[in-house]
Amino acid sequence: MNPSAPSNTEQSALRNDIRQLGRTLGAVINACEGKAIYDVIEKLRRAAVKFRREGDLKEGKVLERQISRLADEEANSVARAFSYFLHLSNIAEDRDQNRRQRHHELADQEPMRGSLQHALDLLQAEGVTPRKVLRHLEQACIVPVLTAHPTEVQRKSTLDLHRNIAHLVEHSGNTLTPTERKKLEQQLTGLVATLWQTRMLRREKLTVLDEIDNALSYYNSTFLTAIPRLYHDLAERLRPARGTAFDIKTQPLPAFLRMGSWIGGDRDGNPSVDANTLEQALLRQSRLVLRHYLQEIKALGTELSMSRSLGTTSPELLALSLASQDASAHRIDEPYRRAAIHIYARMAATALKLTGQNLAERPTYPAPAYPTPEAFQHDLQVVADSLDLHQGGPIGQLRLAGLLQLVSIFGFHLATVDLRQSSDVHERVLTELFAATGATLNGQAVDYKALSEEDRITLLRQEVHEVRPLVSPWISYSDETEKELAILRMAAACRQKFGAAAIQQSVVSHTETLSDLLEVLVLQQETGLISPTGDDPSSAGLMVVPLFETIPDLERGAEIMAQWLDMPEVSGRVRHAQQGIQEVMLGYSDSNKDGGYLTSNWALYCAERQLVQVFRKRKVRLRLFHGRGGSVARGGGPSFDAILAQPPGTVNGQIRLTEQGEIIQGKYKNAEVGRWHLENIVAATLEASLAPATSLSKAEDENMAQFGAALNFMSEAAQHSYRDLVYETPGFTEYFFTSTPILEIAGLNIGSRPASRKASQKIEDLRAIPWGFSWAQCRLMLTGWYGMGSALHSYVEQGCEGAPTTRAKRLAQLRTMNDVWPFFRTLMSNMEQVLAKTDLGIAKRYASLVPDRKLRNTIFNRIQAEFELTLDLFKQVCQHDLLANDKQLQAALGERFAYIDPLNHLQVELLRRYRLSQEKPGNNDEEETRTQRAIHMTINGVAAGLRNSG
Repeated sequence: MNPSAPSNTEQSALRNDIRQLGRTLGAVINACEGKAIYDVIEKLRRAAVKFRREGDLKEGKVLERQISRLADEEANSVARAFSYFLHLSNIAEDRDQNRRQRHHELADQEPMRGSLQHALDLLQAEGVTPRKVLRHLEQACIVPVLTAHPTEVQRKSTLDLHRNIAHLVEHSGNTLTPTERKKLEQQLTGLVATLWQTRMLRREKLTVLDEIDNALSYYNSTFLTAIPRLYHDLAERLRPARGTAFDIKTQPLPAFLRMGSWIGGDRDGNPSVDANTLEQALLRQSRLVLRHYLQEIKALGTELSMSRSLGTTSPELLALSLASQDASAHRIDEPYRRAAIHIYARMAATALKLTGQNLAERPTYPAPAYPTPEAFQHDLQVVADSLDLHQGGPIGQLRLAGLLQLVSIFGFHLATVDLRQSSDVHERVLTELFAATGATLNGQAVDYKALSEEDRITLLRQEVHEVRPLVSPWISYSDETEKELAILRMAAACRQKFGAAAIQQSVVSHTETLSDLLEVLVLQQETGLISPTGDDPSSAGLMVVPLFETIPDLERGAEIMAQWLDMPEVSGRVRHAQQGIQEVMLGYSDSNKDGGYLTSNWALYCAERQLVQVFRKRKVRLRLFHGRGGSVARGGGPSFDAILAQPPGTVNGQIRLTEQGEIIQGKYKNAEVGRWHLENIVAATLEASLAPATSLSKAEDENMAQFGAALNFMSEAAQHSYRDLVYETPGFTEYFFTSTPILEIAGLNIGSRPASRKASQKIEDLRAIPWGFSWAQCRLMLTGWYGMGSALHSYVEQGCEGAPTTRAKRLAQLRTMNDVWPFFRTLMSNMEQVLAKTDLGIAKRYASLVPDRKLRNTIFNRIQAEFELTLDLFKQVCQHDLLANDKQLQAALGERFAYIDPLNHLQVELLRRYRLSQEKPGNNDEEETRTQRAIHMTINGVAAGLRNSG
């Protein structure tokens, strides 16, 4: 059975869950708000459902008319009702995904695509043995990196309620007794009532510390459970290389899957990030993971009740037991418990030393703190080895194996925090430092900012080898410089305290030249991150990671990296301090905003291919860091397909990727959902890395030879079409700012980072994230498709040099590309999802907000024409209607649209009212605030319904 095509039974189960949650919400609204409001909401719901399911245009008009007549208080309740219904529908859909996966396994069918078993079966068929997979994992590095970009519009209180409701829904079913079912329904009603009476919106803007705490909540709910479980399942599947139940050693797998974070260290465009937020990020992370270790050790001590009179122990375990100061006579012959008590005491001391807090939940005694996670792991391994030697292997698998694996993954720091800053900030800091110290080049005093690139490189290389400090404690610097120096010094202190794994990368945004990277090396030397000796791993410095974002930057990326890796100062660091690995980050958001969907993806793909050649020639391992967002325009879409669509040689067991905005909540809201998404990433990485390289490279070379010219031609056509609309059409900026809720999004308290880099209403200064988020809200989503129609049409109708000679042959070539080339197939598949969520009828309602009728019609008609062209060419190339091959998503969207549509119509009406009220003198502030809150609630609901709009 194809899991993408749900059976009638599965569809019924999903509908039943949605109806149960919908009925519960309706009952709560009726009780809390009264029958009058309930009837208004029901009338709108029925009209929207009938319009969507039957295409009844009359009902569509009824919907618009009823919404236009709503009083402000009614509008507020309607916004909340439809938003919360979409929240609850998402919970039902997630439960349905878990249910289908479980049914698939119970039916003993072929492993699902994207699962570990499916990946291992494919590799085994290619001759890749479990032992080879294990050897590969020793060098692998897979890191999802959580970021706090402002598209997650849910409050933590709301997310916590979502988790509790999901837990109840997960346990509903046919096996409940009538009493149990009644109790569950009562609990569900209570939680939904709590949700309804919980404020949906934040009153205050999030701080960085709030964002740190929000991200950490996913560790307790998901990562600390899902990741060890994934490791365990992979270990079981690799057991042919490891042994049987009793002779298998309790040894953790190599820590190939770890977690990363930008929250607290990403200061690019965020003035709220400083040395304090970096320290707090690591303190709070450490506190969470050390508290978890203490809980696990305590439980371990309770479980390891084996008596010495009934079994033997290793001398090492006995020594650990004798070190315990436990005075209980009841445990005198229970060496494992005594050992656990001593380990607990040492961990309590470690927590006190690292976090300054007593995290112990049971009485303990003074003991030496563990100096490193490896020392803690050593004591746990002593316990495991003793069990293994004396027929206790299965006992070790109960909890101890998971704890050992946890320590190898999370250490004392939990997640690696990246530093990120824009290259222009580094430039300003060094300009000030060089001026203050009187630095010279060729005997002349220098103005660093005025130097040519060649002279900058010379000066920076000179400074890398300079013994005297560049920063003086006797000189006062600007606030910006002091802040940058402070955060780098804090990074050095945190690495000393929590270990080198706590902070490993320094990402340079807007990398355009080689000097942008050298600047960071100089600043690391001046702040103690790089020591003169380099003896201590924590003072070996951070890996300098370029971030190539715009189309021109991506095109220059390979050349810059060739220069970087050829420098003796760098090549030695890469070989020794970085174990022969250099990371490069690729930006999806800005390249899309710069050149549009097709050009961005093609520029990224070509840049990756060029980087592979540069790194292969220099025998350096390339690790790509993909700056993906939630929306397709920002690299979103299924992670599994995205990884497999990478050019051969670019994965090679090394990949980091950002997880941000509402995608974190969507993917990692609980351990079951999170486990599946993590499994997808690991499975795809294994497939992409271990499949025979020769055949993959040969196929890729053939694809580029046959289709590369066509993509180059289409990329130029798409970029011209996109830029002509966005950057060269007079009045487009006015159209964007008036036809979308961008200004209202900027006022929504959904993140600590400003929506624009500068205080202006220019598209060039707007961040790529709210840019795409705004288009999603008005259901146009042009960042995920605009220009594709023109590109495909131009190629089919005109062709380019070397293209097939007739229209039919060129169309056939595009169809072949879609069949055989993973890159092009994924490009078209992701666009298909965006086209399916686009709604021109609703978008036209947003266009009506543009005051200038002529401008409104001119631009909307262009967008409409390009959409229709794109949809037509999609059908010609892919030879099916939208989502015809994904019935599951088609059904889910069909259910969702009936509840998103009213929110869109309501949002347009509220935007109109709000903007009119601002124009009137003596407007009512309270009424205006109420309208603004309702707008924000519609933004919340639409984002929840679309699920990947950020």
